Amino acid sequence: MRPLFTSPVRRRSAAPRRTSILALAGLLAVGAVGWAPTARAATTPPVVTGTVATRCAFLTYQTPVDWYFPSGNAKALVWLQHGFAENKALYAGYARQLADRGFLVAATTLPSADLFGCTVNNIGNNTAYLNNIATLFGTKDTGSGALNASFRAARATAGRADLAMPQSLAFVGHSAGGEAVSYVAGRLRSAYPGVFAQLKGLVLEDPVASPAGSNLATGLSALAPTGVPVYALASPKNSCNADQSGTQQLISSLPGRFHGAQISTGVHQDIYGTDNTALFNLVCGTPKPDNTNAVRSLTTGWLTGFADGADNPAYFPGGPAYDALQSAGTITTLP
Repeated sequence: MRPLFTSPVRRRSAAPRRTSILALAGLLAVGAVGWAPTARAATTPPVVTGTVATRCAFLTYQTPVDWYFPSGNAKALVWLQHGFAENKALYAGYARQLADRGFLVAATTLPSADLFGCTVNNIGNNTAYLNNIATLFGTKDTGSGALNASFRAARATAGRADLAMPQSLAFVGHSAGGEAVSYVAGRLRSAYPGVFAQLKGLVLEDPVASPAGSNLATGLSALAPTGVPVYALASPKNSCNADQSGTQQLISSLPGRFHGAQISTGVHQDIYGTDNTALFNLVCGTPKPDNTNAVRSLTTGWLTGFADGADNPAYFPGGPAYDALQSAGTITTLP
């Protein structure tokens, strides 16, 4: 188990539970219920677009997934999950950066509205669906597992028969996706302990707690006694992050730990950079290049530490990369 970075316990802040104005715009961006998408033609490797069969109530959805392949062996599998009213394409630029750093990346598109509650965010009760998402990762090493089947198909398309499914795992979730990956991680602990042992850490990109349920609190509570690191990169309190509802829940649920950093002039979509859409730029603000570079640098540094089994001090308080961002006023350390 990796030693935790600790800091003095400070006051806890209750997580606001109100709906972001992004939810209003997001309802315009959802797809049809039960729609099985037709995958676009696979691009030249190392990126292959496909689907993964995912249970939703009594149905099976074909969840869109982009696989990004490293040039050599993969040091870890990284799941990139978007937030409410978003899609996997927003991660395209960053996913390529991770693949260049030796990660196998799976970026998925999960629904934002669904008659059966099969959504990335909880607008009623999506916990059964997230349990099914956890099953995808819990069976990732089995020949009959749906995620494994999707990986093998993508590997064949990419001409990468040499590449094995990595035994190390890390999750990155933006906005409501931060809640989703936290809940899935907690579910892995109880339902798939063998794969949970492969989970090295989570990075939450300006996480947002859903207006219904307690999935984020449930997931973080399940992770609390395990020592699995969970770090956040937050923008200042604003309507798009529901006044930092997810970040404040993280601080409250995992006291005494290093929680990550706030981007001093950041906006909700900083991780996406120029891949962000005009709609989100209008609603939540346009990411600044320096802020996007900071978010991606810290996220990649933390993920690399997860995969290596030892945190790189450069990306924590007191380290050169972290302190340079702090000295420049780009970041401040979260409580």
